[in-house]
Amino acid sequence: MDATPDEIESLAELRTWLDKRTLAGLAVQGLDLTGVSFVDVAVDDALFIGCRLSSVAAADLVARGASVVPELTHAPYPTHPSALYTPAALSAGFETGAMYDTVVYEHFVAHGGPLPPIREALSQRLHDHGIDNALGDALASWVGGPIVGVMGGHAEPRGSAAYRAAAELGFSLRRAGALVLTGGGPGVMEAANLGAYVDSVDEAVEELAAAPYFTDHQPYTAAALAVRARYTTDDPWAGGLSIPTWLYGHEPANLFAGQIAKYFSNAIREDTILRAARGGIVFAPGKAGTVQEVFQAATKAFYGSDGASGPMVFLGKRYWTEVLPVEALLRPLMAQAPASTTGIHLTDDVEEAVALLVPR
Repeated sequence: MDATPDEIESLAELRTWLDKRTLAGLAVQGLDLTGVSFVDVAVDDALFIGCRLSSVAAADLVARGASVVPELTHAPYPTHPSALYTPAALSAGFETGAMYDTVVYEHFVAHGGPLPPIREALSQRLHDHGIDNALGDALASWVGGPIVGVMGGHAEPRGSAAYRAAAELGFSLRRAGALVLTGGGPGVMEAANLGAYVDSVDEAVEELAAAPYFTDHQPYTAAALAVRARYTTDDPWAGGLSIPTWLYGHEPANLFAGQIAKYFSNAIREDTILRAARGGIVFAPGKAGTVQEVFQAATKAFYGSDGASGPMVFLGKRYWTEVLPVEALLRPLMAQAPASTTGIHLTDDVEEAVALLVPR
């Protein structure tokens, strides 16, 4: 991903600025600066975040007007990530029983979960700030069609009718030029990212259905990695984007999104998902978490807090009118929403949902 103009995230970028003899006002992120000389380079108001520096070099930079925020090293995750996660990064160590995603979750639980002590709390906030920044860079680099959210039940088994429908939805959205965005969980969310990743939905779903339940972590993850190995690609956006959280780290990682913005804070993560999904959102059947997202999305659309909102599409007419009849409550509310909001829709048809979100 290309960095923003005031951020330096590679040694090649750094060398360009060192040749200009100034880093003034710039942010240098996550680089190994061991042996790099800053002699005769202006560093006033420069910010060095999570860089590897000797204590002598750091002291010199601070003395000349820079700010240095070092990497905190007590945790198994970076406190200043300069890029989003990938499936390979989250699944690293799976074969040896020390998968990165699981190691971080176990550390999270052992250090207070959502109520950590001060050092861990600071580390998590710094990490999530880095993910915020990396996600902003990534979204700025997206040059395709609308960014469309897909929400739904995390417990939907692989191979079920609802799982297949979500995979077909992801497949069709990708081919219509949209970027599929999910909350990064299993079930419906995994299926949508899967559909946006593979070339053959039926074949992939059949293979994954051999490990249907996310509670069976090892076979579930092994099946996902096997499918990824079968459908290799150089496209960093293949599978779309997911925004999960270690608050729900007891669920295995969704390994089909090409770009993964994983947070510790679920509150930030939820707001970020809905803020990014400006092209509209599909709500497949789900329980409390999905209903929470329905009303958060309605709030954003009603007040226009993030600008114009795309359609809210409810996939499953009976579910959203009889089982959980939120549609009846939302219609009179959204009738008062700004004209820029494109309303709510009910459908049982995946292709109709895609047509509402990505008009031809």
